Amino acid sequence: MSEDNNKKNEKEENVFPFIKGENLDLVPSHPDWNELYCKWSNDPEVRVFARNVMPNTIEDTKKWLKPREEKGAPDHIVMTIWHKQNKKPIGVIGLGDINWFNRWANAFIQIGDKDYWKKGIATEATEMLLKYAFEEVNLNKVSGGVIVENIGSWKVAEKVGFKFEATLKNEFYVNGKYHDVKRYCYLREDWFKAQ
Repeated sequence: MSEDNNKKNEKEENVFPFIKGENLDLVPSHPDWNELYCKWSNDPEVRVFARNVMPNTIEDTKKWLKPREEKGAPDHIVMTIWHKQNKKPIGVIGLGDINWFNRWANAFIQIGDKDYWKKGIATEATEMLLKYAFEEVNLNKVSGGVIVENIGSWKVAEKVGFKFEATLKNEFYVNGKYHDVKRYCYLREDWFKAQ
């Protein structure tokens, strides 16, 4: 077996599914993937609607993904989207700005590997994240904002059951102009009604 195959098998053995899905698993981040995370966050096509406006270094990425040392609940939870058939990480998903007192958070997702765009990955991963948010983390509300021109993302939000709340005018500055943002939410009671 070649050295490359040995390294690939070693990395696959270090993948521990946290949430199992049909085509995907949501897994903890892995230090071996830091360069990949950094590549995604700096790719102009991937980052444009994610609002990554500052260049990220590998050190920045390591700090963002580093486990918390202090005690208490985290303000964000990040998982890697692992493609089961192709045995590779293809993006990140999670809950940010978690407010543990009021039981709400913002959902985020980034399919970093562009070969997996428009293949239903975001839909499956978002459904897995919502199940986790409501059934394990015990959140009451999950929100998300999508730039109006990012049609794929707001179609996913609507498909999985997010409800439109408002349009925020001139919320983000992208490619030389201001863009409106569609704001969505998913309430715990609606999640359990839909199950």
